[in-house]
Amino acid sequence: MSPDSMPPGSVRSAAEVNEQIRALWLRAGGTLSAQERAEYELLVVEWAKAIRGKIIKAA
Repeated sequence: MSPDSMPPGSVRSAAEVNEQIRALWLRAGGTLSAQERAEYELLVVEWAKAIRGKIIKAA
């Protein structure tokens, strides 16, 4: 599921997003198209938010 299709306010775990990032790189064969690059950037932002949320909850 791409980040664009996630319902507003929906939160995935960092592990789920990381798995999506890994799958994207595997599908792309190590070289991202412009569209894949945009998806990758959205996933990295989502992953960072998930990590921050995890750190804040642990504190």
